[in-house]
Amino acid sequence: MMDDLKKTIELAWDDRNRLQLHETCEAIEYIIEMLDKGQVRIAEPTDSGWQVNEWLKKAVILYFPIRQMEVMEAGILQFHDKMALKKNYKELGIRVVPHAVARYGAYISPGVILMPSYVNIGAWIGPGTMVDTWATVGSCAQIGSNVHLSGGVGIGGVLEPVQASPVIVEDNCFLGSRCIVVEGAHIGKEAVLGANVVITGSTRIIDVTGTEPLEYKGYIPPRSVVIPGSTLKKFPAGDFHVPCALIIGQRKESTNTKTSLNDALRDYNVDA
Repeated sequence: MMDDLKKTIELAWDDRNRLQLHETCEAIEYIIEMLDKGQVRIAEPTDSGWQVNEWLKKAVILYFPIRQMEVMEAGILQFHDKMALKKNYKELGIRVVPHAVARYGAYISPGVILMPSYVNIGAWIGPGTMVDTWATVGSCAQIGSNVHLSGGVGIGGVLEPVQASPVIVEDNCFLGSRCIVVEGAHIGKEAVLGANVVITGSTRIIDVTGTEPLEYKGYIPPRSVVIPGSTLKKFPAGDFHVPCALIIGQRKESTNTKTSLNDALRDYNVDA
């Protein structure tokens, strides 16, 4: 069945006239339902690394043109959109604090807590994760188990180009207030990001723990403790400091997965 669904999506991707066909719309609706239930994922871990399922991203993109704008009401609040919102949180075992909003087509595991926040279609959030106040989880982002996205964290979304990887935050990570992770950046397991760290696809991520700097781009290794930094860059108008991220150490074995972000950073005499 999955092969048939994939073939239908690929045909519609190449010929948008096929969106007029009942069987095409039915296939797209079914795939979004599977995403909503966590039966499929936009990206998933494999023995050889993370695999991005591009055809599922195509299905999400094709979902928009087959939907009609409609008015939705929640008490005195009114919305006008194409996408339905998730429902049945009690049955799903999810705690949702007003005014948290998650779109239908995002999978949220049992045990997740959504403070007033936003989760977009295609996202996947693992069990035990906290999405704190005014945090956002963009389309197709993959958030692991027991992750803490602190207040105001921005996890970027990605739909197009379809070959672009979504943001991945692996299990047991802490992201401090106002962190930004976008452009398909990948945060390894149990990493700790201090407040205001910005990770993009081109951000210089510099490990300063050794005698020589070691540089990464778009990837934070597992158990890294990261803070904001700056580095000097030459421009025609002169030399200026631009933001970077500094890996200042490794999360210590004595710091278990339930410790606070503050404690993890104070191991290195850094305030959160």
